[in-house]
Amino acid sequence: MSRFLIITIMKKNLLFLSLFLTTIISFAQEQYYNGVDLTKEGLALKEELATKTINAHINFLSYTPGVWEALKVTDLNPENNQEVLLIYGYEDTTSGLTARRRGVDDNSGDQGDWNREHTYAKSLGTPNLGSTGPGADAHHLRPSDVSYNSQRGNLKFADGSGNSGSVSGGWYPGDEWKGDIARMMMYMYIRYGDQCLPSGVGIGNSANAGDDMIDLFLEWNVEDPVSDFERQRNTYHDSNATYAQGNRNPFIDNAYLATRIWGGEPAIDSWGIYITSDDEAPTVPTNVSLSNITTSTIDVSWTASTDNEAVSKYEIYVDGTLNGQTSDINYTITDLTPNTTYAISVLAKDLASNKSAQSTAVNGTTTTDTTAPTIPTNITISNISGTSFKVNWSASTDDTAVTSYDIYVDDTFNGSTEETFYTVSNLQISTTYNVTVLAKDASGNQSEQSIAINATTTDGSAVTNEIFFSEYVEGGNYRKAIEIANLTGDVVDLSIYSVARQSNGSWETPLVLSGYSIGIDDVFVITNSNTTNQTLIDESDLGIPNSTPMTFNGDDRVGLFKNGVLIDIIGDLDGTSSFAQDVTLRRLLTITNPNTTYTTSEWEVLPKDTVDGIGIYNSSTASTDTSIFDAFKMFPNPVENKLNFSTTENLTVTIYSLIGKSIQTSEITTINNTIDVSNLKKGIYLVKIHNGNQFTTKKILKK
Repeated sequence: MSRFLIITIMKKNLLFLSLFLTTIISFAQEQYYNGVDLTKEGLALKEELATKTINAHINFLSYTPGVWEALKVTDLNPENNQEVLLIYGYEDTTSGLTARRRGVDDNSGDQGDWNREHTYAKSLGTPNLGSTGPGADAHHLRPSDVSYNSQRGNLKFADGSGNSGSVSGGWYPGDEWKGDIARMMMYMYIRYGDQCLPSGVGIGNSANAGDDMIDLFLEWNVEDPVSDFERQRNTYHDSNATYAQGNRNPFIDNAYLATRIWGGEPAIDSWGIYITSDDEAPTVPTNVSLSNITTSTIDVSWTASTDNEAVSKYEIYVDGTLNGQTSDINYTITDLTPNTTYAISVLAKDLASNKSAQSTAVNGTTTTDTTAPTIPTNITISNISGTSFKVNWSASTDDTAVTSYDIYVDDTFNGSTEETFYTVSNLQISTTYNVTVLAKDASGNQSEQSIAINATTTDGSAVTNEIFFSEYVEGGNYRKAIEIANLTGDVVDLSIYSVARQSNGSWETPLVLSGYSIGIDDVFVITNSNTTNQTLIDESDLGIPNSTPMTFNGDDRVGLFKNGVLIDIIGDLDGTSSFAQDVTLRRLLTITNPNTTYTTSEWEVLPKDTVDGIGIYNSSTASTDTSIFDAFKMFPNPVENKLNFSTTENLTVTIYSLIGKSIQTSEITTINNTIDVSNLKKGIYLVKIHNGNQFTTKKILKK
């Protein structure tokens, strides 16, 4: 059946939309995209493709030999199957040599051979990609000339022209390869989320699409169309081959998907379902009506529009501003203000993005909010010191929305917060205080104060109130690492912290830790990214190439700074001896605060190349390599409403946002083994599962 005939049939009846999509896509990708709503656009389409890409990734390759073997198939030179093509490579007509192809079995780390290039540089990931998971994802690993790969290093991609090479402090992949790079970076973004931000690996401006896509990759996607060489990679990974991952790069299948998500100049629509000769807009939606009006929501419904081909969705406007879109003829507007009048209208769109005019606006007024929030419960006290303590509580509920909480100490107002925790400070030592909390909504309705709880400050002796160095590794073959521990009880933003090496009595340029944070009872590991030690690679949160400060050799002091002020140090500031050469230093568990005077009694000295403690500091960050988690399972993932757990032990489960904000905590048993996550917004979350002194952390995707 010809494409023309399919389109002609489509014009007769909306019911043929699904047949049209399935038939067109099957020309290239068979049934891979079944279940993906390709009528969506913007970040909604991004989420659809992310879910598909994550779920279809069923074979996780080992870095060795898995990736080597995959590349020997996916990157074969179409003109000579005894060669692989090299990323960034080009014909060198001056010397008559080539940096564009190499013998398929000439793979190693030696000069003249090809190795595995992480097009999304490992050290640019947040955290470091390592050599598992994203670090071993063959969709972005490409054969590269060893020496040329070294020249690229971890330079960010930047715009240029002609052949590949360094440009303006970045790296231009070359005219032949820039489209490949763009589509690989798009894949890594939807597959691994914030760990592989486009803005973290490329130099460009925001695409203004509501996320971290940059214009550079959108432009390259258009300027360098998809090649058959890229398509052969996708075909292999969507197969039953031993070293196939099972998932595809959707932007290779159809480069226009990037345009539909992030905008910019249109790329080629290889499916022919988005860019058509259709220029006829749907009819204007009629009979717009409002119902079920509450203090914060209004239900909207309308009569379906018609179109010469097919209506794909409707956009709903509130006071002239786009509020959302749907493929249905019903929509609920949320997060409205009580006792407020809104003008609501609807327009229709087709697959070719032709839009009708907006319908005549219908006015609706939300009801008056007179209901107070529920009283805060489960008040607890933590992080007690001589002058402060932290108050925690469970969130209140409200018919509109809880906007803030007021905290009272000894019946006196102390402060207000939008969070479910608050730190009371400027207190007296060894003193008992009475604490209550109340909830407020946007209309000023207040709950009653919670049941009072007592909190007693300490006698003022030292407490954990600052991050500090917890481990130092100075071994062979670039086995160098520094671990920083956070026992403060709060997520710590590292933007005001830095680490520096002191050599020959002078502090060198500091490594500023802007953009990173340490979770509660967690550690942050900085490594020399040239290391080949798998433990250091796996545990690394930030990899630094062989440059300061990760070049210490046992006689160099290492300092931790806060706002430029030294707060902790490894080594004697005035010493000259090799105090820590070829050893691992591990801070004693009794030490819970930094010290600007290096004190050897605070450290345990371990043999050279001891790295089994990296990533672990105290009981709350103990190893999870025990039978407790061997039989543990969490499903489904992605999840929509209910997150289920299969466990033989009682667990405490806390869900965090990617920036470390605690969202909800639940107790899981063999009987009560389900958590309701339907209230979470779509996106990626961290799930921390505790059992006594052990924990493990996993990621989930909320649909």
